Amino acid sequence: MSNCNHNCGSCSQNCSERTNPESFLIQPHKDSHIKKIIGVVSGKGGVGKSLVTSLLATAMARKGFNVGVLDADITGPSMTKVFGITGKAEGTQDAIYPCVSEGGIQVMSINMMLETDETPVIWRGPVIAGIVKQFYTDVVWKDVDYLFVDMPPGTGDVPLTVFQSLPLDGIVIVTSPQELVSMVVAKAINMAKMMNINVLGIIENMSYVQCDECDHKIYVFGESNIEQIAREAELDVLAQIPLDPMIASLCDAGNIEVADVRVLDKAIEKIEGLK
Repeated sequence: MSNCNHNCGSCSQNCSERTNPESFLIQPHKDSHIKKIIGVVSGKGGVGKSLVTSLLATAMARKGFNVGVLDADITGPSMTKVFGITGKAEGTQDAIYPCVSEGGIQVMSINMMLETDETPVIWRGPVIAGIVKQFYTDVVWKDVDYLFVDMPPGTGDVPLTVFQSLPLDGIVIVTSPQELVSMVVAKAINMAKMMNINVLGIIENMSYVQCDECDHKIYVFGESNIEQIAREAELDVLAQIPLDPMIASLCDAGNIEVADVRVLDKAIEKIEGLK
């Protein structure tokens, strides 16, 4: 390509200029055993990607699977808070061990390595991407059936690193009903397609508010167009999650593992169906 800088590690193109054609996939820790890896992606922030990650992990754990959550959102980690984990990750010279939630979910987040949860992460992109890789190569994920990777929003360094470095079995794209989001969703979908990543479907969060008295649905952000977006992208709508104060309270209290996850039944079926 005319604008090639020969830095193949930051490029998704398979062109004749590629100087390093081998796979960029990295290997997990020698003591890890991971069957399936699912990325949870959003084109923009604030749509509930971390909530969806924690709910998917909870749902799979309830079905009897061994589940792990890799918090790849290094500058905005939330998994320790959501799962009520206050301890720090332990390790040896050769390995790091994730913390385990009350429900038995293995969790690794940068907050487990910082002095306090309020300590900011002020690092440049390549350093952050390197930490995400270490959470895969240096952490012992013990007998994990499904590892969910909670990614930061957008199409920058970390999503690119995860797409290129981890053997993803598929990704779920999280969105919300605002009109602006349709453009952002398209960017995330197109990035995944350009990099030959399997998109399992779309989950819309904050779809509506359910009236307690009459079961009427109130569309706070306007009528959803998720079906149209999914149809144009030839993808399935895996769930439409309502705005629910109870779920917000459970996240704040670190009790997400007691949440009602039935709204995700279709998404769970799709994940279980992965070969």
